Amino acid sequence: MTTAASEDAQSTFSGTREVDPRYALDEAALDAWLSAHVDGYEGPLTVRQFKGGQSNPTYELTTPGRAYVLRRKPPGTLLPSAHAVDREFTVISALHAQGYPVARPHALCTDDTVIGSMFYVMDKVDGRVLWDLKLPGLEPAERRAIYESQVDALAALHRFDPAAIGLADYGRPGNYFERQVGRWTKQYRASEIEPIEAMDRLIDFLPRTLPPEAPARIVHGDFRLDNLILDPAEARVRAVLDWELSTLGDPMADFSYLLIAWAIPQEARNGLAGADLEALGIPSVEEMVARYAEQTGQRPQNLDWLFAYNLFRLAAICQGIAGRVRDGTAASPQARTMAAQVPFLAAGAWSFAQKAGA
Repeated sequence: MTTAASEDAQSTFSGTREVDPRYALDEAALDAWLSAHVDGYEGPLTVRQFKGGQSNPTYELTTPGRAYVLRRKPPGTLLPSAHAVDREFTVISALHAQGYPVARPHALCTDDTVIGSMFYVMDKVDGRVLWDLKLPGLEPAERRAIYESQVDALAALHRFDPAAIGLADYGRPGNYFERQVGRWTKQYRASEIEPIEAMDRLIDFLPRTLPPEAPARIVHGDFRLDNLILDPAEARVRAVLDWELSTLGDPMADFSYLLIAWAIPQEARNGLAGADLEALGIPSVEEMVARYAEQTGQRPQNLDWLFAYNLFRLAAICQGIAGRVRDGTAASPQARTMAAQVPFLAAGAWSFAQKAGA
């Protein structure tokens, strides 16, 4: 990605904008609810919508004294089990109590009549959200420190015993990859617009070649650089964002998802394959694996299969966005671009499946 394109991504996805009319909410009703349910809340209230995010519309709530963030289910027809903001609220509440870097949660509203759909409110965390994995404008040592901080935050998440922090029932036990492949197959089929041969092959291959079961841990489900808020001045993760896809499962799914950036060509948005990592100061896959293993005692055994699975899953997610574009419920103006990535991601997934024995 060129520097100009990098700046484009940063400006496209960072910051806020006027609220999309499709996601407008009753600000008076919201103000009354906040007054009743959020300790210390005092209006008047100003509402803007964040640019980033493809799934759950996310808003900045500003008052004279402080700022909050609201995440809601989008209105309209939704895929089953998608947009589970109540689950997000559950997991960040448990993790915040343990001192893990997440925004402080305030309150969950399950009453659709307040703003039209379920939502929750948390603190706004100030800091940097970086969208380009090559981290243009930073020094090599800064880049390395950010990547190390990122893998450290994921390792810390995977060290939690879910039962010990009140999340024993946050996901179904066992058969994680089997259930995930089934889930994303269903979501893909529900949003399918035209046949993609690579996806059909993956839907056949993945369930027949599942890896051995690992002890369940909290998996984020979308752990990547632009879902982290970094301290403004140092390489420290202040908050991990976007827990919509989190559950209990195999931590290798999370870790390998982080690593697929190294397998995606640098010509694609946020790919590192072919980049001069040493010159950039970005750790290699092997260095990331070693650092993660040192902290967790775990390392991936079949990265080709894991990469095939993760690219298949990304393709299914993007197909869901394509379905929302078709249905007029996509939350971001970049949704069409995301939807167009499905064939590319499917082809990449199938190439890794072939390396894994397909």
